Amino acid sequence: MRTGTTKLPLHGGRCPAWLFKEMKHLAGLIMEVIVLEYSSEEILRRISDPYWFQALGCALGFDWHSSGLTTTTCAAIKEGIRGREGELGIFLAGGKGRTSRQTPHEIEALGSKYALPDHIAGLQDTSRLVAKVDNAALQDGYNLYHHCIFFTSGGEWAVVQQGMNEDSRWARRYHWLGEEAGDFVTEPHKAICCDLRQDSILNMVARESEENRQGSTVLSRENPEQFLREWSKIREDEKMLELPRHHPLPQGKRISSSLYKAYLEQPAGFKELLAIPGVGPQTIRALSLLAELTFGTPPSRKDPVRYTFAHGGKDGHPYPVNKQTYTQSIDFLQEAILRARIGEPDKMKALRRLSTLQK
Repeated sequence: MRTGTTKLPLHGGRCPAWLFKEMKHLAGLIMEVIVLEYSSEEILRRISDPYWFQALGCALGFDWHSSGLTTTTCAAIKEGIRGREGELGIFLAGGKGRTSRQTPHEIEALGSKYALPDHIAGLQDTSRLVAKVDNAALQDGYNLYHHCIFFTSGGEWAVVQQGMNEDSRWARRYHWLGEEAGDFVTEPHKAICCDLRQDSILNMVARESEENRQGSTVLSRENPEQFLREWSKIREDEKMLELPRHHPLPQGKRISSSLYKAYLEQPAGFKELLAIPGVGPQTIRALSLLAELTFGTPPSRKDPVRYTFAHGGKDGHPYPVNKQTYTQSIDFLQEAILRARIGEPDKMKALRRLSTLQK
């Protein structure tokens, strides 16, 4: 199983209305087939695999190497299962831009609508923490603008989120799988898919950053007055000190404010530190630098980075979307699902045999 990130260029334009209509129809059918053949949990495992997710986007007919594949594929799945979440046992909250910030509210609304168990409410904190990790603990130059969480009534979950680098105009996708996330702060991404590596980033979730994480947590529990005095000395002497080139000194009052919050919270570990509201990239950079200078524990600087067509692509590559083939695929899946439900699984078996021929 591979989970991680994918790096994609930004393309302009919108998905044609006629294509998105077909995409959400086909996406809903594919989700239903997986549930019928396997389980709702299997959807999470496949969604968390960047290779499978990319292939799904290509099968739905979107740009094979566009950042829009992520947002449009997630939107197509969300619309494709809308109203049938309870029947399928799979739920999806979040999306792009403003919609991503409504994820906790959507989780609550889905829980209420389908009378899901109380523990589903915990997924709101999970959603926030996953976003915080990829925005603050993993500082790779990509600002998150898309966040989707897939989950089951049992509380199992997977997350697909994407960030954009304003300078390079490239996007990076992050995949999470709940059953493999561990403590959220130690190698939460199992594998990484990417075209380019960053030269030097702040990777606080690398295994090699464990001592720096511990040092940062210890410092966050100290009286901020002492921390800020030491920080001011660094700022005063920064021209004289041989500070690491990859450690820019954060600016502004946010650091002192978030440090006071951390001091009051007394976080037990790095995960709890990240979960404190207001503790963001600047605060983590500051704590990491001081932990490195104080305890001699540098963080990892390694970028944690490690594609199939069925119906064509909306931009005409590798060929234009073939509407007739698209319709035939939808009709085949619809008939296979209907027959399987009434005890005639012949078409589903044929589909299964086809899948073995591709291996």
